[in-house]
Amino acid sequence: MTGMFGIIRPCRHRLGEELGSAWRAHLCGVCLSLRDDHGHAARLATNYDGLVVSALVEGQTSASRRPAGPCALRGMRGAPVATGACVRLAATVSLVLAAAKVRDHVTDRDGLIGRYGIRTAARQLAGRWARQGTAAGTELGFDTAVLLDAVDRQAAVEAGGGDLLTVTEPTETATAAAFGHTAVLAGRPANLVPLTEIGRLFGRVAHLLDAVEDLAADTTAGAWNPLSATGTGVAEAHRLCVDAVLGIELALAEVEFADGRLVHRLLRDELRRAIHRTFEHSPGPAPGALTAGYPGGPNGPGQWPQRPGGPGGFPQQPGGVPQQPGGFPQQPGFPHQGPGWPQQGGYPGPGQPGGPQWMPPGPEYVGSDGPPPRRGGGGCCLACSCCDCCEGACECCECCECCDGCN
Repeated sequence: MTGMFGIIRPCRHRLGEELGSAWRAHLCGVCLSLRDDHGHAARLATNYDGLVVSALVEGQTSASRRPAGPCALRGMRGAPVATGACVRLAATVSLVLAAAKVRDHVTDRDGLIGRYGIRTAARQLAGRWARQGTAAGTELGFDTAVLLDAVDRQAAVEAGGGDLLTVTEPTETATAAAFGHTAVLAGRPANLVPLTEIGRLFGRVAHLLDAVEDLAADTTAGAWNPLSATGTGVAEAHRLCVDAVLGIELALAEVEFADGRLVHRLLRDELRRAIHRTFEHSPGPAPGALTAGYPGGPNGPGQWPQRPGGPGGFPQQPGGVPQQPGGFPQQPGFPHQGPGWPQQGGYPGPGQPGGPQWMPPGPEYVGSDGPPPRRGGGGCCLACSCCDCCEGACECCECCECCDGCN
């Protein structure tokens, strides 16, 4: 499905059979929800990051599945798919944001959508999606106006100058609203504050990774890019992403889940992997520049550390902690509440009381050829890049079957 995109791209070989099946159930469930409620064309709005919203709702409640018939993207196999409010909210958020994106391309006459002869149909499609998404959001008690307002404000924020976090604020606001509403749908009001914070930080990472991935192309084309426009280096963008992920981990500890295994894997392990994947292929400092001063970790310099008892985490070891004053940036006006939440000054930084005990090293830069393509190329199968499970040692196994037909 050509509409699929996003920074979260898990692989069933990393998730395992149970969580991999759950991830596919959300993917197919959102896609079918878009089809059933808004028509076949709306399935183009399916995106990987929107599935996190669905997983958050289900993680706070219980799983609900229905059988689905054969699909070409599943190799003409049937499968159980997620159903209910979780996929409907994710579909609504995806549809409204897609409508706003299409509308912007039409207005700017950008890309294929902005071409003469296509603009009129695209404008009508965007209008229909916006109306349908607003109606669906109303049924779910979710005000989609906050999403549309965030998109509308983005252009003004970019034109007005300011620092990098000023530029990412509209995206942060939109994702914060969507993530926070999952607590409302799940009937867990105590989760509203931490999930809103998680959404804000997730939006920040998504915006920054997109900026880093587009930096080389934007520089060549002379197009606007958040990093070049604000004079922010790639190293600083990496630091902000790492801080955000650590902030997400702290906030996740405050959320009460019925089954949070998939959510933790997506927002902890897969988000760190997305950061590594993006910065590994980004143009920037010489190899090793970002790892200077960081402890090498059990995997050596430039590698994400391993969690005790399993891959993908931070080692619990004293010493070697890079002291960075200031900790995590505090969003102005964000009302931290509840036990364990700092009342002012944001999250504690690494090495500070109550903060993480280790800062992960930055990934090694390996060249300036730009990031790998979203689809078509990379990995042993040379047919897809929806995940990076094929990187490194691989004997042309079946690891790309998780793409459900892309090879």
